[in-house]
Amino acid sequence: MKKVAVVGCTHAGTYVVKEILKEHPDTQVRVFERNEEISFLSCGIALYLGGQITDPAGLFYSNPQELRALGAEIFTQHDVTAIDTAKHTLQVKNLQNNEVWEEEYDKIVMTTGSWPVIPPIRGIESSKVVLCKNWEHAQELFKRAPQAERIAVIGAGYIGVELAEAYNLKGHAVTLVDAQERIMPKYFDEPFTTKVEQIFLERGIELALGQNVIEFKEQNGELLLKTDQNEFAVDLAILCIGFKPNTALLAGQVAMLPNGAIITNEYQQSSDPAVFAAGDSAAIHFNPTGKPAYIPLATNAIRQGRLVGQNLFAPRIRSLGTQATSGLALFGTALCSTGLTVAAAKEQGIEVAQVFLEDNYRPEFMPTTEKILMSLVYDPQTLRILGGSFLSKHDISQAANLLSVCIQNQNTIADLAQVDMLFQPHFDKPFNYLNLLGQAALAHEQDRLLQ
Repeated sequence: MKKVAVVGCTHAGTYVVKEILKEHPDTQVRVFERNEEISFLSCGIALYLGGQITDPAGLFYSNPQELRALGAEIFTQHDVTAIDTAKHTLQVKNLQNNEVWEEEYDKIVMTTGSWPVIPPIRGIESSKVVLCKNWEHAQELFKRAPQAERIAVIGAGYIGVELAEAYNLKGHAVTLVDAQERIMPKYFDEPFTTKVEQIFLERGIELALGQNVIEFKEQNGELLLKTDQNEFAVDLAILCIGFKPNTALLAGQVAMLPNGAIITNEYQQSSDPAVFAAGDSAAIHFNPTGKPAYIPLATNAIRQGRLVGQNLFAPRIRSLGTQATSGLALFGTALCSTGLTVAAAKEQGIEVAQVFLEDNYRPEFMPTTEKILMSLVYDPQTLRILGGSFLSKHDISQAANLLSVCIQNQNTIADLAQVDMLFQPHFDKPFNYLNLLGQAALAHEQDRLLQ
């Protein structure tokens, strides 16, 4: 019987275990998780804090009992403290009684996820500065939020802006701080972030952008948050600066990106044939650039987790890679993106062109309609689609999904301009707004060539 050790069990780990036991039910699967619970959906923390959902129990989509029923041996509150890939052993510590033992494996799966970036800021050890990642953090936020009138959210990525919205909806005074000049710069180009920033300001959220936090100081029962430009008095500060792969156990033993993300082949196998990786601990092939990248999204984690189970004992199903397609809704406005932004392309030295279009999603003769702000990023040489973004009060999530498929299949702006889509006035115009976006890109390209 093959022995498989799974280290960590949140998104990717849960799917790894289920898929292994579905594909290879006679495998001995032993799961080691340092937390008491598994499969926590941290993306739901802001939804609960903002009152959009009422039962946090729904933020778990599996539990140890379910995985044990499938045949796995689950060791929660057990920390893996060392891995020796040459000997195929790992060292395990029981966090409840401090017992330590050595475990052998035939294959090991690293689904240890990521951990928040904690910069060396003076006073960051204050009890009024908290993280937002796992169930323990979530419980702390649920407990302390009602007593915190003034809340600073540090980091204006997806988690930060969702927390800012959630606390604003509950009547807290919110200050959103980030070293970047714009919110969500990794996901959206400037016209989109400007619109969201305006919505936040109208809601009363204070934006402290382009500012570096240099110190936290407790004084007279409150927390003074000092940046290189201002000082803010708050009751609670939440760090959402970013995440780094939790892969120190394999440092120097398998190939990694500079940030520590484990590099795998298209079957989720690392440079060591006995070591597989998935989720936030692993890199993933980013189709718009054709290179491995660190993109810690739950969508990537669960797909990689399934692939590990399918490919653990023989290479069978290749990864399709990712376009980093993602989305969120803020104060009734939907934002979605896929692929490259212009800012990200410039950062990597990739030549791109971009076109913007704003149009109603359905005919103006209908009783109601909504504007959609759209952008399309493409290669000016091949006209291949490389990215795009959408913003509207209308649900534009499936537009981002369709554009994701276009990027994956290497479609061009000409393909998008003409591809067959339904027309019905309830849903769209004779040319769907995605067709119109492709046509706008073609017109932009013709104008560019004439210059």
